Amino acid sequence: MERKMRRFRQELPLAESKEILSAGRECVLAVAGDDNYPYALPVNYVYDGDHIYIHSAISGHKIDAICRNPKVSLCVIDKGDVVPEEFTTYFRSVIAFGRARLIEDEGEKIEALKKLSDKYCPGIDPTYEIDRFIKVVAIIEITIDKISGKEAKELMMQRGS
Repeated sequence: MERKMRRFRQELPLAESKEILSAGRECVLAVAGDDNYPYALPVNYVYDGDHIYIHSAISGHKIDAICRNPKVSLCVIDKGDVVPEEFTTYFRSVIAFGRARLIEDEGEKIEALKKLSDKYCPGIDPTYEIDRFIKVVAIIEITIDKISGKEAKELMMQRGS
């Protein structure tokens, strides 16, 4: 997991990458899917500074893949403005690599669901919904091994980097 970014001058500082990861609303989660095909899917998530949490159905392709191989990656796109006259895109994105596990402990699941609720439904008490679905929801916790962010050189020049 020590591959260096080829265009290292475009690498974002870790603190800024973490801010993007924290503020993002959705990401694309990639797992090692069936028959060695990558399986990537959009998901909502919350990043608490230490882990990423994703809610899921308790069975399916994603769960099967994580049970077979816990290594995952996810990508958050912060900016992706196509600039046709320049034949380019002004982009900013973050990729995180880590290891996923299914949370079994009900208390941990509730805490993760509260974090998700605070992010996506601020000011709304999630207790009723959590009580309704706690037995049929899976929570995936990702322990992060590496975070890297990158932005278009044009954006770097705009801010004087």
